[in-house]
Amino acid sequence: MTSQQPDRPMTPGGGGEQSSENMVTRTLSRISRIASKAYGETYPDEENDTTDDDASNWDRMPEVKALRGEDGSENGAQKARRLGVTWSGLTIKGIGADASFNENVVSQALPEKLKGGGGAGQESLRTIVHDSHGCVKPGEMLLVLGRPGAGCTSLLKVLSNRRSEFVEVDGQVNFGSLSPQEATQYRGQIIMNTEQELFYPTLTVGETIDFATRMKTPKTTAPGFASAEESRVGSRDFLLKLLGIQHTFNTKVGNEFIRGVSGGERKRVSIVEAMATRGSVYCWDNPTRGLDASTALQYTKALRDMTTIFGLSTIVTIYQAGNGIYDLFDKVLVLDEGKQIYYGPLKAAKPFMEDLAFVCADGANVADFLTSVTVPTERRIRSDCEAKFPRTAKAILAEYQASTIKKDMMAEYGYPTTQEAKSNTEEFVQAIKDEKHDSKLMGSLPVTVGFTNQVKVATIRQYQIIRGDLRVVIVKQVSNLVQALSAGSLFYNTSTDTSGLFLRSGALFLALLFNSLLAQSEVTDSFFGRPVLAKQKGFALYHPAAVVIAQIITDIPIFLLQVTIFSLILYFLVGLTVSASAFFIFWFILFTTIMTMTGLFRTIGAAFPTFDAASKLSGLAVNAVLLYNGYMIRKPDMHPWFVWIYWINPLSYAYNALLSNEFHDKLLPCVGPNLVPNGPGYGSSANQACTGVRGASLGATSLTGEEYLDSLKYSHSDLARNIGIVWCFWFLYLVVTIVFTSRWAETAPRSGQLLVPRKFTKKPVRSSPQDEEARGNDEKINISSTSSDMKNATPPDTSLIQNTSVFTWKNLTYTVQTPQGPRVLLNNVHGWVKPGMLGALMGSSGAGKTTLLDVLAQRKTDGTINGNVLVDGQPLQVSFQRSAGYCEQLDVHESLATVREALEFSALLRQSRKTSREEKLKYVDVIINLLEMHDIENCLVGTPGGAGLSVEQRKRLTIGVELVAKPSILIFLDEPTSGLDGQAAFNIIRFLKKLAAAGQAILVTIHQPSAQLFSQFDTLLLLAKGGNTVYFGDIGENGAQIKEYFGRHDAPCPPDANPAEHMIDVVSSRHGKDWKKIWLESPEHEKMLAELGGMVAVAAASPPRTADDGFEFAVPLWEQMTIVSHRMQIALWRNTEYVNNKFSLHIAIGLFAGFSFWMVGDSVAEMQLRLFAVFQFIFVAPGVIAQLQPLFIEKRDIYDAREKKAKMYSWIAFVTALIVAELPYLLICGLQFFLCFYFTVGYPGEASKAGPVLLVMLMYEFVYTGIGQFIAAYAPNAVAASLANPLIILTLAGYCGVLVPYQVITEFWRYWLYYMNPFNYMMGSLLIFTSWNTKVRCQESEFAVFEPLGNQTCGEYLGNYMLGMGVGANLTNPDATTSCKVCQYKAGSDYLKTLNLPEEYYGWRDIGIFFIFVISSYGLVYLLMKLRTKKTKKAE
Repeated sequence: MTSQQPDRPMTPGGGGEQSSENMVTRTLSRISRIASKAYGETYPDEENDTTDDDASNWDRMPEVKALRGEDGSENGAQKARRLGVTWSGLTIKGIGADASFNENVVSQALPEKLKGGGGAGQESLRTIVHDSHGCVKPGEMLLVLGRPGAGCTSLLKVLSNRRSEFVEVDGQVNFGSLSPQEATQYRGQIIMNTEQELFYPTLTVGETIDFATRMKTPKTTAPGFASAEESRVGSRDFLLKLLGIQHTFNTKVGNEFIRGVSGGERKRVSIVEAMATRGSVYCWDNPTRGLDASTALQYTKALRDMTTIFGLSTIVTIYQAGNGIYDLFDKVLVLDEGKQIYYGPLKAAKPFMEDLAFVCADGANVADFLTSVTVPTERRIRSDCEAKFPRTAKAILAEYQASTIKKDMMAEYGYPTTQEAKSNTEEFVQAIKDEKHDSKLMGSLPVTVGFTNQVKVATIRQYQIIRGDLRVVIVKQVSNLVQALSAGSLFYNTSTDTSGLFLRSGALFLALLFNSLLAQSEVTDSFFGRPVLAKQKGFALYHPAAVVIAQIITDIPIFLLQVTIFSLILYFLVGLTVSASAFFIFWFILFTTIMTMTGLFRTIGAAFPTFDAASKLSGLAVNAVLLYNGYMIRKPDMHPWFVWIYWINPLSYAYNALLSNEFHDKLLPCVGPNLVPNGPGYGSSANQACTGVRGASLGATSLTGEEYLDSLKYSHSDLARNIGIVWCFWFLYLVVTIVFTSRWAETAPRSGQLLVPRKFTKKPVRSSPQDEEARGNDEKINISSTSSDMKNATPPDTSLIQNTSVFTWKNLTYTVQTPQGPRVLLNNVHGWVKPGMLGALMGSSGAGKTTLLDVLAQRKTDGTINGNVLVDGQPLQVSFQRSAGYCEQLDVHESLATVREALEFSALLRQSRKTSREEKLKYVDVIINLLEMHDIENCLVGTPGGAGLSVEQRKRLTIGVELVAKPSILIFLDEPTSGLDGQAAFNIIRFLKKLAAAGQAILVTIHQPSAQLFSQFDTLLLLAKGGNTVYFGDIGENGAQIKEYFGRHDAPCPPDANPAEHMIDVVSSRHGKDWKKIWLESPEHEKMLAELGGMVAVAAASPPRTADDGFEFAVPLWEQMTIVSHRMQIALWRNTEYVNNKFSLHIAIGLFAGFSFWMVGDSVAEMQLRLFAVFQFIFVAPGVIAQLQPLFIEKRDIYDAREKKAKMYSWIAFVTALIVAELPYLLICGLQFFLCFYFTVGYPGEASKAGPVLLVMLMYEFVYTGIGQFIAAYAPNAVAASLANPLIILTLAGYCGVLVPYQVITEFWRYWLYYMNPFNYMMGSLLIFTSWNTKVRCQESEFAVFEPLGNQTCGEYLGNYMLGMGVGANLTNPDATTSCKVCQYKAGSDYLKTLNLPEEYYGWRDIGIFFIFVISSYGLVYLLMKLRTKKTKKAE
């Protein structure tokens, strides 16, 4: 087929059989060096873009002529990397249940018989692609065509050797002469570029492409370059220039929620990244989605030329492929419901179908014609053949099987056994071996660069990720600094006697606790980059171990700074051992601990497929490592059934080492309540003794640090061993993380299946076999329909909203601030939209189309807007944002709502408050009919790339959500046809035309419209780079007016060309005319200004045609809260993983804590265990908060991205919904923890005691949920929120009187923070009801034994002491005259009085105060959400 297209560059060597990788690299890189020298590393602005008009015009380049061997020298050329793909009898099967059922909280626990649905959702094998065959030789391009659901993406996945998600793949596939198994070691040469753009959004375009090219730098440097780096930069620059995105080099990639490059530019970044992998076989899945017609054609030409020059095998599936793109391919394959109804030469496809009586209209896209032949509502039949043409895919397939085309193509299927294929494969294998860097570790893996270089490049990328989101680093370091100051002042200047034993231990414990909780954020962080890492692993850019090690290398300087700041502040404020050796050992132990705990939580994150599952284990791990490190429960006091946790807990060894370091060689005199008797008149040490101090000898008044350590089963001689063991744990976590990271899948489980809530099981859902492009379309489900069908399906036009207002904008300018200074994105744009008008907004990618719509729809929160935006000549009213519908380019929806629920939600909140609920819901049915969503109305929206709606179905839902709102002024649509096939796109535009005919005003941005599609529009606003207008006016019949305009200025449109593609190509040319200047000097511009001025004047002089009701929101606040809360409750009801993890975490921690403190006793030491048992309840919070914050932020992002800007409902309703939806689950959680914990610990069983404890536990559920939500409400992202959590929780836990008793707390904090602390009142009430009336039974080791003075009895000798300092002490033998036995407490009340709980009524008092904190914690959620909510910008 190549010979039929002489304008293409040929592969070097005779007949295109020989290819020189070396020469090509040198050629492309030299071209880019010219650009590199001109611009350096910083690329020019869009206005100075020098991209070639024709990226595929390789003939003009002298370097390409040299590449073809015209200079007669190819010495030193590298071997070619040509493979080819051949397949025959290929059948792909997947799980194709009618749908997967999404269980709810109750249904998941029911037996199958009670669930209902009659087994409709039982999994079965369904054939996705049946008996496919083909051959794409080196240098050939195959176009795969099919409607959504036909099987195109699945075919491409198998042809790119990605089979894991399919249940069964039969048939033969060869890559050159390699089998699929043999080809796995060349994964990096068989590339698939998917429809999704997966990037780190905070990286710039340059950083993203730098990473890909660095990971694919070959061992040998191309001749003509001084180094491999110079060669790499040349290759990178050329690729960016080839796709016209060099001006975005320093711009963030961005995503739905982070501002970055435009949608079309992001797609081109995805293309460049795939090209940078230097593959041999490429599969491109709808790569032109989001690209304008000119760029799409430019890209396809570049693909054509690269395929020919490099000898690539290229397989592409494209929707809405124009004829210019179509003609660049060699072969075409047409799929229909998995059946291959045509495969053969491109030139023969149209004649073949026409011979079967199908008619291709003049000027129609041939690709759309080929996919329409099986659709009764789309195809056209010759009048003389209406009775005998093949009506089904099966009939067409039979015709193809009998054709000479099939016989001719079958001759190619033996290609893998030919000498050409074998020699190509041998050369390919040798070429890959030659370009691989020498590496013992990576020798057998499909990566290019050595492991050391992989780690180096990944480390650079890791620092760039950190730099791109510095807010997270700042939050982390500020939290670290504040916590160090807080903890240091909490334990300020702790004494060196026995009164400081508990405090010093607490300070060391808090140091470990904070760093452990800080490391818990790694679980959240590990899920954000996972899809990117999985994709790049598929590209064989690196081994996952390189990224894991790069993260550690990146951590080290940050942790060094973090630990140094924390240690310097805490160590000296607390007054720990003033010795250089002790300090640096403390510092090193902390550094070791944070490295190890970070490794632990990364391991947990890597081990689980979902965040909810990982957060459950991380929450349990936090409790386990903190409870069993030796502080709360001392090693000798641990129960045997859980003591094994101590031995596998890295913190236990770290805590052991910290205590050994601190108490070694210390003398600890007994003082205060630890010395009996004590006070005036008791100065004789011979008649005193220590009490309540571990390790103190009988009758002694002091003890050594070694005695204290020995009582804990610790030894200073084990210090180095313990630190070494912690590092061993770190290494173990590193290895396990690498293992799990290496097993990450590229696709989500259940990817591609529709999801139906269990309650709709009896309502049938029809869908196609599992396939990515658009599940849900089969023989019974046609997306499209004829005009007459549309009219029959829709009610009379009176049911559609009608508009009478004129919307105008004049001198509209939009400027944003960038690091390089102000940048104008829109430059004096004028225009209007009138009732009945369907306006097209067009331009190349990055011209400012979406920006203009955002500005007009008042969706911008940053930048400066100047100019006039008027409705009926008047400034925009408060209700404008909800009165104008805006279908955004990115489809952002609540994933756990069904299609109907999403539509009803929008209708109920956005239609006028005067419209009844019944009428609103009735209009939803109208829109479901119009958009033909009956078959998916009960399906969940789902997540992109996972289970749920396809790209095309989500797009229809986005449109429907805006239409059900009955926008009364106008409708904006941003690329509503992107991602749709030609027929579906035509249906969408035809439907918009119908709305316009009913009186609606509509403005649409559109990419790659066919000539038929373009002719449906009335007016055109055409933008060029920099947001400059180059045309605004009528399009005319079949584009007559616009053809006349461009023809008059020496850019005539060829008769067979698509005028939409032609004009974008013309105005995008960098070497053409200044079309902005031409427009400003044209009579059309003068006429437009006059018409605009007249329109505004007439409208301003007339009464407003659209009445403004004066309300910011369509419905009252109470109704908003009711509707939004109902949606959120349903979402949580269906979010079984979230709820299950919340429940299981409470049950697990309750049982774990309960059995850890099993039947706690009533000795002096066990009074402290009673304290720690209830204190442990506080640490339910970190695990649950870490789980709820990402959910809160996910909902907040949806609200910020779409619902807030559309004025659907107030932020107050949003916060209320999130609070209310959680309440029933929190009540259950509190009850679960109480039942699992309270009775296993052995607390009092009377209702008067257990009842208040249950009440407090329920209230604590509300308090910590409020804390987690108010942090999330203001945090920039989930990782930053998870880093702020430890600071808040540990500050509250530290100052509640447990770690440091009230009397010892520094005065500055004691008189305000202590009393403003909710945990203080929670702990007070819990301790009163569990321990106040407990009688203390002292153990022998807890008694102070000493001799009384003179001949006094013990009671006489201790009389003054028992009335003074020892008022709560327990003298057990007052009548004895020798060996007086005293322990610290008689009853629990005596112990509680030392904790500032002097009276029993404090229990109920604290409950009342604690309830106030329940209210205030939720109040802070509202406050911080209000502070975060930005107003949208208006024109000034």
